[in-house]
Formats: sequence, structure tokens, C-alpha cells
Amino acid sequence: MYINETKLKVRYVETDQMGIVHHSNYYAYFEVGRTEFITAIGMTYKEMEKDNIMLPVVESSCKHIEGAKYEDIIIIQTFIKELNGAKVIFNYNVVRSEDGKILAKGSTTHAFVNEKFRVVNLRKVNIDMWSKFKKLFEE
Repeated sequence: MYINETKLKVRYVETDQMGIVHHSNYYAYFEVGRTEFITAIGMTYKEMEKDNIMLPVVESSCKHIEGAKYEDIIIIQTFIKELNGAKVIFNYNVVRSEDGKILAKGSTTHAFVNEKFRVVNLRKVNIDMWSKFKKLFEE
């Protein structure tokens, strides 16, 4: 299984009055990790959409273990938990770089849909894109 790692520095705007990252920001971190993961596959979201494949979120979750703080360097570990022709499930670990502590764990489920937002079987409609996902899932 391939795990992509994306480093970020917590910005002031992402924190609350206590200097801790507001819980809503973890979903933005997941999106950054997922975007970088797809780039590592060898394509971009923009290219996928040009090929009439989109990945809307159909389910998400996040377990907060310990709050990240202003100016922490965090690592978003992104990997595929499940993959089939109609959907992909990404899992995420948000890790504090300084000590390797997992601060949050999350998951997002995405359907493969076409430009009309109809679910498609990626194996059948775009074998090249399917192969790229499959390779990193099995790695």
C-alpha cells in the first residue's frame, strides 16, 4: 500500500482562541493530502475532470486525538483503504512532525461519477485511470 506524505505548517487562521486547530480544518487537510496523492498517481484532479471523471465526497469521518497547534509542522499521510470500480475510500493520519504523534485519523469515501454526476465503473470507462489507482492501492 502506497502512503503519500504531505507536510503543512499550521497557520494562525486555522486555529481557535486557544491556539488549537479548529476541527473543521482537518477536512481541508484531508483534501490537500488527497490532491497530492492523486498527483503522485501521475495525474491531477483537473485532468480527471477533463476525462469526465469526478470524485464527490459521499461520506467522511474524523477522529480527533490531540489538537494540532499554531506553527506545528504536520504530515498528512494519505492512502487508499478500499477501491472498486464505483468508489474509492481514502484514509488519513494527521501526524505532528516533531514527535510522530498521530493527532487525528480520518476517512473520505468518493464515488466515481461522470459529468452528469452518474456513478460509473472506472474499470470500464477509463482503464488507464483505473490502472493508476489500482497500482498504488496494491503497492
